[in-house]
Amino acid sequence: MDRNAANNEAPDQTATDGNPEKISGILENTQALWHELYGFSHDCFHLIALEARRAGQNLVSMIIAGVMIAVLLIGVWLGLIAAAILWLVEHGVTASSAILLAVVFTLLLTLILMVMIRRKSRYLQFPATVRSLQPMPFPQRPDKEES
Repeated sequence: MDRNAANNEAPDQTATDGNPEKISGILENTQALWHELYGFSHDCFHLIALEARRAGQNLVSMIIAGVMIAVLLIGVWLGLIAAAILWLVEHGVTASSAILLAVVFTLLLTLILMVMIRRKSRYLQFPATVRSLQPMPFPQRPDKEES
């Protein structure tokens, strides 16, 4: 019969009776639990490390792809500006004026985007979260009247 089953049949015995079998069983169970927790935490940290490495590699790939896209879009923008300049020249505008017009248009678009970035940048500081984490001021207690 199982050792634990035999111990369960005697209801008047407790772990404090000094029964060495019970104490060693508790110690074995505690050690087994500790080893399981250690193994579980080791596995969790190993999984976190693997996923962090994978996330880092994917982030680097995304940044490289973003830079490549930016270079390609710059080429597209230059092509559009060149086409607009040629169109203006074909319709009677001098080449220097058409180039100057393209530069002014590009600068104006850049200024608009910079203003938009500046307005949106204050939300990067998590203003509502910072306000919610600040301690509330203590209410002023009315001064007690001295008698």
